[in-house]
Amino acid sequence: MTYTPAKSPLLKPWSQLKGSAVGRWLVSQLVCFRAPYFRTIKPRLTHVAAGHVELTFRKRRGVTNHIKTVHAIAMCNAAELAGGLCMDVSLDAKHRWIPVGMQVQYLKMAKTDLRAVCKVEGYQWQGTRDVIMPVSVFDTNDIEVFHADITMRISPRR
Repeated sequence: MTYTPAKSPLLKPWSQLKGSAVGRWLVSQLVCFRAPYFRTIKPRLTHVAAGHVELTFRKRRGVTNHIKTVHAIAMCNAAELAGGLCMDVSLDAKHRWIPVGMQVQYLKMAKTDLRAVCKVEGYQWQGTRDVIMPVSVFDTNDIEVFHADITMRISPRR
C-alpha cells in the first residue's frame, strides 16, 4: 500500500493564505466552526504542516481557575486540538482516525498565554493501529507546563 498525502480540508486554505495573520485567523475560525467546543479556548493556529501543528491561546478569565492560572481542561482542549489537527493533516487520505484516550501531566502552573505543539516523525502509518500523538504546552517563557499523549486509532476508510 502506498502513502497518499492527506486531504484535510484545512490544508488548502492554509496554503492558499500562506499562514498570513488573516489566514491564521480564518483557518482557526474554520476549525472552531467545524468543532465548536474548541472555541472555548479561542485558539490561533500558528503552524500547520504534516507532522507539525502549533497553536496559541491567551490566558483570559474564561480559561482560568480560582487561583488565576489556566485551568486543566483548557490545556486538555488545546492538546486535543493540536493532536487532532496534526493527525488530520498528516494521515494518509485512505485512512480515518478517532481519539480513544489521553494521558496528561500537569507539570507547572500555567500563568501566561500558552502554545500547544504536536510534532511527530514517520507519520506514514498504514492499516489499523493505535498511534500516540505527543502534545506539549509551553508558557511564554518556553517552559513546558503540560504534556499529553493522545492515543488515536487509525483505520482504513470503508
